[in-house]
Amino acid sequence: MSAYEYVGNLHVHTPYSDGEGFHAEVATAAQLIGLDFLVFTDHNVRLDGIEGYFGDDEQGYVLLLSGEEIHDRARHPQCNHLLVYNASQSLSPYANDLQTLINTVRKVGGFCFIAHPDDHAVRWHRDPAIPWIDRDVHGFTGLEIWNYMSRFKDHLQTRRRALQNILRPDEAMIGPHPRTLALWDQLLSMGQHVVGIGGADAHGTRVQWGPISQTVFPYDFLFNGVNTHILTRAPLRGNVEYDKEQLYQALRRGRAFIGYDIPGNTRGFRFSAQGQNASVIMGESVRLGPGVTLQVLAPRRAHIKIIRHGEVMAEEHNTENLLHVVREPGAYRAEAWLKYAGRERAWILSNPIYIEPNQPRG
Repeated sequence: MSAYEYVGNLHVHTPYSDGEGFHAEVATAAQLIGLDFLVFTDHNVRLDGIEGYFGDDEQGYVLLLSGEEIHDRARHPQCNHLLVYNASQSLSPYANDLQTLINTVRKVGGFCFIAHPDDHAVRWHRDPAIPWIDRDVHGFTGLEIWNYMSRFKDHLQTRRRALQNILRPDEAMIGPHPRTLALWDQLLSMGQHVVGIGGADAHGTRVQWGPISQTVFPYDFLFNGVNTHILTRAPLRGNVEYDKEQLYQALRRGRAFIGYDIPGNTRGFRFSAQGQNASVIMGESVRLGPGVTLQVLAPRRAHIKIIRHGEVMAEEHNTENLLHVVREPGAYRAEAWLKYAGRERAWILSNPIYIEPNQPRG
């Protein structure tokens, strides 16, 4: 059950679509925060020649990878953004049909996530909603459970609230949209294996107030917020292709969790299950049997929950360690909430551990 933890951001934009910072600037911001990897996901463009390690021995290294955020530009209003990883070419020509796009991603050896499925409009700013509309599709790897910038739009619904919250974004953010969490639990309860990820959706956003222009969500701020922690079976070696395969293989399976580092450092979180003949971590499966026990280990004391299909099965406040003996099959995930700036906030969201039913006796 050994795991090596690597932290990075899976949703990043540059001026090749609608971001502000070029790759070196963005990578420097990630390096200063201490991230291990970045995936660039510009809209409908996949860039060659950017993958590799950025940095030096003194400041550290960041693995840069090339992905793509694909959508149908001709469809109005906009919807159905898809984050695509490990595809060797741009697949935007297939964007006009979401199911065909997902099928093509799989055909070329890639995998994909529905981006910001419950995105809302900011009408006064003429910022449209970009939700997931075509929900009858299948074959995607998972959902972007917590998109920082999409979620922050919910705190900008009036001009007054927008000004207050942009000046104090850490006090505004509470967690992912409850509707997205409910959707995730619904899909898991239907027996689907759905991997959850988090991302910044970083653009280095600038706003203009008359003659004043200011970056209100710089890359370094966002990279200290919502990230995805990937747990690989073997350590990375500094070899781009090998390391990319290790990260993507673990991410496909859901050996990962979402961490929000503003309230506190999330490195070191673990969610595991122990049975008579097996020990697994998030993203993996174990068969139901006597004594199968789930364990949550948090980096510090927090409000911890173990959830099955939307129902809280175990819960404890002010603890670093929560145990739960499993009595029925299903997808179990963990959450840790931490008090910050006067209120409790989502801190860590694990991917599920899948408890399979007992084998029937012959």
